[in-house]
Amino acid sequence: MTFVVAAVVLVGVLCVFDLVLTFAVLRRLREHTAELERLAVGPSFTPYDHGVLVGRALPEAAAAHKPALVAFFDARCGTCHEHAPRFAARARGRGALAVVSGEGPRADELAAHVAHDAVVIRDAAAAEVVSALEIGAFPTFLVVGPDGVVVRAEADLEALGEPAAAV
Repeated sequence: MTFVVAAVVLVGVLCVFDLVLTFAVLRRLREHTAELERLAVGPSFTPYDHGVLVGRALPEAAAAHKPALVAFFDARCGTCHEHAPRFAARARGRGALAVVSGEGPRADELAAHVAHDAVVIRDAAAAEVVSALEIGAFPTFLVVGPDGVVVRAEADLEALGEPAAAV
């Protein structure tokens, strides 16, 4: 009889342990699901007319740097990573601004590519500028006039032409 009681207690303890593990796994699954949903809200790959940006004034956070050339990059955008070194080369001596959306090592990598040649806006300030201009695709490149108004907007850096050097 003693063995039967010990076996029942042991099975009961194992069931409680299994129940605790199951709840821990369910909690982690909920956390991972929330993270995957957050990551799914990435850059848009739908057709976007960059011409809607022409004639718009830069938000104050961006206009304060008096840029002649502005780039919008997103950490999850593979094309942005391809364009970053070319943007950095074109930005030298032009009063350029790079707005880097996203976080983590990929965003750090993008910012590092352009930080020596352009002013970089990140985090909440970047989200504010992207939202204010309603940027709908990444990468987006702008040529900005001296008055802070967008003169030209393109998805391809080479299609922009040559902006004037900074004064």
